[in-house]
Amino acid sequence: MMIFANPAYLWLLLLLIPLVAWYILKQHKSDASIEVSTTIPFDKLSRSYKYYLRHLRFVLRMCALTALIIALARPQSTNSWSNRTTEGIDIVVALDISTSMLARDFKPNRVDAAKDVAAQFISGRTYDNIGLVIFAGESFTMCPMTTDHSALLNLLKDVECGMIEDRTAIGDGLATAINRIKDGPAKSKTIILLTDGTNNAGDIAPVTAADIAKTFGIRVYTIGVGTQGMAPYPVQTPYGIQYQNYPVEIDENTLKEIASKTDGEYFRATDKNALKDIFSEIDKLEKTKLSVTEYSKREERFMVWAILAMLLLCADILLKNTILKNIP
Repeated sequence: MMIFANPAYLWLLLLLIPLVAWYILKQHKSDASIEVSTTIPFDKLSRSYKYYLRHLRFVLRMCALTALIIALARPQSTNSWSNRTTEGIDIVVALDISTSMLARDFKPNRVDAAKDVAAQFISGRTYDNIGLVIFAGESFTMCPMTTDHSALLNLLKDVECGMIEDRTAIGDGLATAINRIKDGPAKSKTIILLTDGTNNAGDIAPVTAADIAKTFGIRVYTIGVGTQGMAPYPVQTPYGIQYQNYPVEIDENTLKEIASKTDGEYFRATDKNALKDIFSEIDKLEKTKLSVTEYSKREERFMVWAILAMLLLCADILLKNTILKNIP
């Protein structure tokens, strides 16, 4: 199927009608170069090839003009369907947004660093079905599973600490992520859980949630976010928010157990670069082959018509200066 990006230019083809009419009238009304009383003696003379080609240059010019107008209208092909096999998995990112994620051991802080790295990870997973769960003292789905990564990234930008009740409910966050991913279409299902603390809220124990994930064949990769030792945490004071150093406390044993139970892996991210490396490692997960039908919306075809117009004009110029050259 052929369509035109600028179909209005096709109206210029109507110019061919008056041009052809003008040429015909010109042939009938042209003045003779030599006037004689009769042409009967010339009727028996054989006609040269020039006689039969005398209108060829005009035809070439009209064809060149037609091709040029079509090129200006920008013809495009819209019939390029293709079936190919690609790779993709189901992924849910479960992000801790408790106020401790505002600590400044990451630049600018833990939650913003995690959002930046997660956004880069999502952008690189073109065919994956990805969702986003956030948790603190409770959990909820920020974005359900989707392949519309633009919408997902926009929602990720809106994530902020303080959106929900504070504290850290790792088990509830993991359970919500499981509920979202368990019915996904891909064979490989993965949850990436990022937290910087210990489980101190919620109704579901983290290890219990891990057992549920194992039942559904979901692999959980856990990431402990925080430097070693002390980190500057935001503290509300009568003079506003100030940062004071507190020890970093991450329940690594629980996170390791969650990863171990689900055939995943535990990572410790002590800075933003380490977090990038962790997501790069997770990017190498097992992938599932998917059959994808792709439709190429448009392919430009104007260049063929532009080249044709140029060739026709070159042929006209060549004939004018060689076999159809007029001698005054």
